[in-house]
Amino acid sequence: MTYGEKLVKVEPGGIEPVAPADKHGRPRQLFWTWTSPNLEFATIFLGVLAVSAFGLSFWQAAAALTLGNLLGAIAHGVLSARGPVHGVPQMVLGRAAFGYWGNVLPATLMSVMAGAGWFAVNSVSGAFALNSLTGLPVLLCLILVVGLQILIAFFGHNLVQAFERYAFPVLAVVFTITAVVIFAKAQPTQSTGGNLGGFLLAASAAFGYTAGWNPYAADYTRYLPANTSRRAVGWSAGSGLFLATTVLMLVGAASVTIGGSTSNNPTTVFTSHLPGWLAALTLLCIALGAVAANVLNVYSAALAFLTLGVKLPLAWRRAVVAAGFGVVGFILAWLGLSDAGHAYESFLLVIAYWVGPWLGVTLVDMHIRRGQQQLPLSDTSYRNWAGPVAMLAGMIVSIGLFANQSRYVGPVPEAVPWIGDITFLVGFAIAAVIYAVWPKPAMPSGHGKPGTDATPAAQQAQETT
Repeated sequence: MTYGEKLVKVEPGGIEPVAPADKHGRPRQLFWTWTSPNLEFATIFLGVLAVSAFGLSFWQAAAALTLGNLLGAIAHGVLSARGPVHGVPQMVLGRAAFGYWGNVLPATLMSVMAGAGWFAVNSVSGAFALNSLTGLPVLLCLILVVGLQILIAFFGHNLVQAFERYAFPVLAVVFTITAVVIFAKAQPTQSTGGNLGGFLLAASAAFGYTAGWNPYAADYTRYLPANTSRRAVGWSAGSGLFLATTVLMLVGAASVTIGGSTSNNPTTVFTSHLPGWLAALTLLCIALGAVAANVLNVYSAALAFLTLGVKLPLAWRRAVVAAGFGVVGFILAWLGLSDAGHAYESFLLVIAYWVGPWLGVTLVDMHIRRGQQQLPLSDTSYRNWAGPVAMLAGMIVSIGLFANQSRYVGPVPEAVPWIGDITFLVGFAIAAVIYAVWPKPAMPSGHGKPGTDATPAAQQAQETT
């Protein structure tokens, strides 16, 4: 089924390699693909938490948030660059490092994180914004927001990319004006300073937010032509992600220094600092930004779910799974409306707990396989236990010893409170070292031969070379 550049057509299939005939697009589109979904209230609220919950001054928060975002954005650019050559989603690429069935571990976590966790978080912020703007019941606002998100994700890649493109100028202009007003009213020098523990908590949360997009990276670059510049892909994806997250997080941190409203609706508190007309536009863009984020979440969750080896005899299997995740995400969002702020803080840190070890394994494997065109992605007999063992070891040790949550504090931060939460960093290091030294399996028979088990895009790249 030819898909090409059609917008109002359901993307056929699931996680199969993109055929050369369907390849299209330019690297620059990745800038708005990753800017638009982060121009939303969830990004702002993390900046709010850095000051109000982690106890940092504005400038301390700015440094911590920038550091966390930078690390996540660099990794995102590196991972995005692989998509055009292999033409498959990020979780499918993970089969090289984790083995065909060992990859079930990160793919399951990815499905839950994107299709349930992030979808619920962003749906709640979009519903609150629409409620503040229109006065409609929050539940009705949630239904409207979720319905639009599912519809766009159901159609698939091309409509998702188009939505991010056309949402970008609207979101960029409104949030730029909002940022100018907030910074003009802020009093950053009057906020009290925090300690190293708060700094590390904020940096970890920011990394969790930005690196939380890493398992999606190749999902939105796999349709680019195989000979697309890897550097251009990496720069466009990474810079768009870093710019949007950093600017809006700093806006959120600055807004806390103003003081003001005590409303239970966090979007109302934030927009209370703005003139009436700008507050209305900002609320509208908060809802729009939530949709921009969640169409990526539900789309990528569906791809990750199919990577588990689920066989659906449907031409629209990805679309059907996306709709299913939308329904699950709606239920979770509905249940989480009453305690959104605290749930969000914990959720951000938990993301980093598994993304850190996964990233450690993935980046080391990429380094080992650099320049290799053929990857064992479809061979169900391929095993690479180094990946899941390293990731599990990184998660178990780092979470058990270093986690710093309200419901569980590991022995290290309990004994040394100023250490904050460095779970993601410890998990990354442990998983990377174990994977690097663990013996790797030989490539399955035939994988060393040109064109064998290579994706159509990889074969095309070889022919071009």
